Order: sequence, then C-alpha cells, then structure tokens
Amino acid sequence: MSGMPQPGAAYPFDARPLVEPVDPAAARAFAHELRRTGRLPSANVAAIVGITVLGIVFLSVFLTMVGTIVAVAASAASEGIGFLLLTFIPVVVLVVIVAGAVVAAVVARRGASARMLRLDRFARANGMSYLPRLANPGLPGMIFSLGSSRQASDLVRGERPRFVEFANYRYTTGSGKNRTTHKWGYVAVKLDVPLPHIVLDATGNNGLFGSNLPATFDKDQRLSLEGDFDRYFSLSCPAGYETDALYLFTPDIMARFIDNAAALDVEIVDDWLFLYAKRDFSTLDPATWAWLFSVVGALLDKFAQWARWRDERLRAAAAASTSDLTPYPGAGVAGDAVASVPFSAPLETLRPPPGVAQQGRRLQRGVPWVTFVAVGAVVLFWLLSQAGVFGFFFSR
Repeated sequence: MSGMPQPGAAYPFDARPLVEPVDPAAARAFAHELRRTGRLPSANVAAIVGITVLGIVFLSVFLTMVGTIVAVAASAASEGIGFLLLTFIPVVVLVVIVAGAVVAAVVARRGASARMLRLDRFARANGMSYLPRLANPGLPGMIFSLGSSRQASDLVRGERPRFVEFANYRYTTGSGKNRTTHKWGYVAVKLDVPLPHIVLDATGNNGLFGSNLPATFDKDQRLSLEGDFDRYFSLSCPAGYETDALYLFTPDIMARFIDNAAALDVEIVDDWLFLYAKRDFSTLDPATWAWLFSVVGALLDKFAQWARWRDERLRAAAAASTSDLTPYPGAGVAGDAVASVPFSAPLETLRPPPGVAQQGRRLQRGVPWVTFVAVGAVVLFWLLSQAGVFGFFFSR
C-alpha cells in the first residue's frame, strides 16, 4: 500500500488531516455527497420522526399524569399561583427534554460528518481511499461469519503494493435482553497465493478464561515454534501442515510479528492475512494509525517469501488427474526413437499450482471447555444458593 511508511514511498505517512480544523459547511457538504453517491446509506427520516414523536407523546402523558397528581395534592393545602406553577411543571420539563434531544442530535450529526471528512482527507493524503460503511463485508476471516447485523465502518483502503484495508467491525448475537454487540478492529491484507489456515492467538490480550478470539480450535493442531515465539503467540495449523508452517514462519518473520504485532491476533486464511483486536482501528488518533502503519509496513516485504510456497499435496492430485487422460492416436514412439527427438520433457515435475489442498484450508474447531466449566460453576452456585445449602452451613 502506497501509504505505508516505507523509505522512498510516494506517500509518506501524514496524520495531520486527523487533527486539523474542519469547516462545518465542508463537512455537511461531504456527508451530503456521500449520501448522494450511495457510499453512505441515507437515514430513514420518516421512521426516526415517527419514533421521536411517539416517544414524546408517551413522555408528555407520563409527565402530565405526574404533574396532575402533584398539583391536586398541593391544591389541597393551598390555592392560587402555587397550583398554576405545579400544573405547568410537566410542560416545562417536556420542553427542556425535547430541546436537549434536538441539540444532542444536531451535535452528533455534525460530529459524525466532521469525522468522516477527516478520515477521507487522511486517506487521500496517504494515497488511499475512504468508505464510511460496508454491510456484511464477506471476508473469510473468523469474525466475519458470526452473528447478524454485520457491518464494517470507516474503511480506509490502499491498493499498492497490495490491497490493505483498515476498518472497524460490528456484529450482534443473541436477542432481546441477551442481545450483545461485538466490537472489533481489523486489518485485511491480500496475499499473493492461498495459504494454509493458520491462527496466531496473541497471549498478551487473552482474558481470565483464555483466548479472546470468538473461535476455539482443536488443541491437537497447536505447533510450538523455536525461540520466544510461544511466549507471545499460540500457533495453530491444520494437521499435517506443520512443515509448511515452519517454512512460512522463518525466524526473521517470527521476529517481525513479535516486535510489531504482539498485541494483535493474526489469522491467515485463503489468500488473506487478518490482524484483529477488540478495539476500533479506524479512529482520529494519529498514534493508533502510526502503530498500524508500522505493523503492516514491517510485514509487507516478508510476504514475497510466502508467495513462493506451494502445497505439495496438489502435485499428487494433478498427476492423478493427468494419468486418466485418453492418449492421442499415433502418440508414443516405440524403441529408441524417443532419444532421437531434439527435445525432451523436464527431468522434474513442474511445481504444483498455487492453492491449498482441502485438508489445509480450514482448522478443525474445538470445544471451549474452560467457558463451559466456568458457566457450569456459576449455575451450580446459583442452584445451591437457591436451595439454601449455604445457609445451612453458615447458620451453625
């Protein structure tokens, strides 16, 4: 990506647009242009107005009832101006609430427009592009197939030297009171060739019950690497692909990940590399962008090594497919005539085509036993407390 902070880059890293003042009129015009061109979905004004009016009606009815009760109670003790003031209290409170809601909505709308304009200017200054929203990105990473209401926001994209995308991501699980919104930041980097499914679970961001990743993988797929790598990452690769993982994660590449991405979870799947964290990546904070650019910049020049990887399992599959071909009539010369032709076939089989055999494309999922045990302990504690078992012991 031309915006990466590399020596001689056409677009040196420039974070000034993130903090420079923004003209409110320019921000409004930019938001309007985004909606006009379809890059930003237009809000359903009718629905918003309807919900707002309905809320105000219910609130006014509630406040009127409260005010009436207070006024009637007060009129029993006194009459005159006191009764009139208490009667108008609900009206005054309602006006204040509505005015406050309108001001808050206007300020939030202006703030969102200014934010989008800053990010767009930042992207342009660094040779990239900006997209405010993208529903259901459809990427192959583990976080992109979970839940519902999947949406990436504030996408900053670069095309050279390879496609890189920085964005925030949201999806929801559950329903009703159990509805939960999951927040992630991700970096997506397009690779040259498909690679085996490999996950680097950063140990530094794990929680009390282990990994913070939304997927659990079979422990038989864990691979221990040399040096201090295991202190920073737990690497999982498909069974039988241990040698391939060692080919991809040479000591110099392991050092790059330790030095630059130890706080991030990493997933390699198909021809993509993803960096994850449970925080927003696309922000107005220059320090966050400087860190993310340095991480991607440190890894970019190592991806050329990965482009040379081939899955040897595809060589056997290709040989099996060609052995069933029907011979062309007249082909094949008997005796020593083969040696008389002025050309010959290569002595070694051609390299396998880019790709990954079926067994290496996805890791086998595991069972999150730690979570099950923790939830079971909580349920057991609740059942025992409801049965009065703890009271029996403490009453003695």
